[in-house]
Amino acid sequence: MIEIKEGDIMWILKVSIYKFISFLNFLIIARALASWFVRDFSNPIFRILYNLTEPILSPFRNLLYRLGIEGAIDFSPLLAIVALDFFARFVITIL
Repeated sequence: MIEIKEGDIMWILKVSIYKFISFLNFLIIARALASWFVRDFSNPIFRILYNLTEPILSPFRNLLYRLGIEGAIDFSPLLAIVALDFFARFVITIL
């Protein structure tokens, strides 16, 4: 039988968190780039990107709106990536 040590579990957890946050960051970047080029928003790939990233981006978009920062450029993807990175580093440091 394979013996799993406590340190191994913590390492697996840290790597899993890092990989998950990296995947979310990739999806956010893909959505931002797709929004420049995709004109058919009923496109299934864009709909999947939208549905996966909107719960992450909408709080940041609302925050920017409340602060009066709105315009032609949407900074919510940038804020979301920075916040996700900060959250991942915080959680990994605690573990």
